[in-house]
Amino acid sequence: MGRYLVTGLGVISSIGHTVDEFWENLTSGVSGIDYVSSFDASEFPIRIAGEVKGFDPTKYMDRKLARRVARPIQFSIATALQALEDAGIDMSKEDPERVGIVYNTGGGGITEAEAATLQLLKKGPRSLGPFVISNVMPNAVSCRISILIGAKGPIITSTAACASGNYAFVEAWNLFRLDEADVIIVGGTEASISPVGLASLIRMGALSTRNDEPKRASRPFDRDRDGFVLGEGAAAMVLETEEHARKRGVKKVYAELAAGAMTGDAFHITAPDPASEQPARAIKMAIQRAGLEPQDIDLVSAHGTSTQLNDVSETKAIKKALGEHAYKVAITATKSMVGHTLGAAGAIGALAAVKAIQTGVIPPTINLENPDPECDLDYVPNKARKQEVRTALVNAFGFGGQNSVTVFKKYE
Repeated sequence: MGRYLVTGLGVISSIGHTVDEFWENLTSGVSGIDYVSSFDASEFPIRIAGEVKGFDPTKYMDRKLARRVARPIQFSIATALQALEDAGIDMSKEDPERVGIVYNTGGGGITEAEAATLQLLKKGPRSLGPFVISNVMPNAVSCRISILIGAKGPIITSTAACASGNYAFVEAWNLFRLDEADVIIVGGTEASISPVGLASLIRMGALSTRNDEPKRASRPFDRDRDGFVLGEGAAAMVLETEEHARKRGVKKVYAELAAGAMTGDAFHITAPDPASEQPARAIKMAIQRAGLEPQDIDLVSAHGTSTQLNDVSETKAIKKALGEHAYKVAITATKSMVGHTLGAAGAIGALAAVKAIQTGVIPPTINLENPDPECDLDYVPNKARKQEVRTALVNAFGFGGQNSVTVFKKYE
C-alpha cells in the first residue's frame, strides 16, 4: 500500500489568514471570538461569533470572480492556492487528469440562499442575479478550484455536517488507494454566520450565552461550558503520493496521512450517543488501518465543541478506544480559539495536528479553568506544550451521528 504525504498547507481563520499567522496565534492561545460585525445582531440574544475579519479575496482571484462567488468558495479558493504555493506545485507541469480535489462543506452556500430569498420577497424574481444556484450548491467549493487551476481528476464535495472537513481526508485516502490521483487538494470550508444561521442555532440551544466575555465563551472540557460559539473559515492541504513527491524532488514534508475511518451513531439528529460506542469504533478502526496500536498515539486533535454532551461523549470515546493510554495522550481543542467552524472544523483540526507533528509544539485548549470530573484527561490547558508528536488522531463528530477520524504521523 502506498504512502500519502502532506506537502502544502493553507488556512483562513478568525485568528489568521496565513498558516504562519494562524499557528502563531493558535499556539499563543489567542481567541478569535468577538461580537458579530457582519450584520446587526443587537436584537439577538447571542451576539458573538468567530468571524474572519479583513479577508480580501482579491489577493487570490480577480475582482470579477470575487464578486461572483460566495464567501465559503472564496475561502476554499484562497486556502487551496495557499497550499499549492506552499507545496511548490506548478500545474503546468502536472498531468491535470491526475490532480484531484476533495473539498467539503457543511452548509455550503446557505447564506446565499438566505440573502436571495430576502431579495426575492422584497424586489421580485427579476432582481436575482444569475449566480445564485452556482453559489448555493455545496460542490461549488471544489468545482471552482478545479476550474481555476485546471484539475481534471476526481472533484468531490461531500457533506457530513461538522465531520465534513475531516471526512475529506478519509475520502482522499480512499481515492489514493484506488489509484485515482497522484495529487489531491483536500480541505473544508464554512461561512454560515448569518441571521438565519445564528438564530436557528440559538433556538436549538446549542450556543454559549457568554455575550459579556466573548474571548472566554468557548471552553471545551471545562466544567462551566455552556455551548459552542459559531465560527467560520477554511483549511486545505496538498496531499500527494510518495512516488510523485520523490519524482518532483520535494524537500519539505509536513506529515503522512496514515488512515481514516467513519461510523454512524444511528441515534439522534443533533445529539451524540452518550454510550460513545461508534466514535470509539471509528478511532479504533483508524488506528488499526494505520497499522498502529493505541499506545502509539501522542496527540488527539479533538472535536471539543464546548457543549455539555459532546465533550463528555468524546472523552468516553477516547477512553474506550485507547484504554489506559487515554490518560497519557495529549488532547487539544482548536475550537476554544476559533469557535465551531462546522464543515471546516475537521480540516482546521487536522492542520493543527500536522503542524504539531512538524514543530513539536501542541496548541493549548484555552479557557479550561475548572476541570469537569467527567472530562478527566490531559487537554493541554491554557498553555502550549513542547512535546514530540509522532502520531496524531483527528476527531470530528457531526450532527446526524457522523463520526470521522483520521490519523497523521511523522514521515520518515
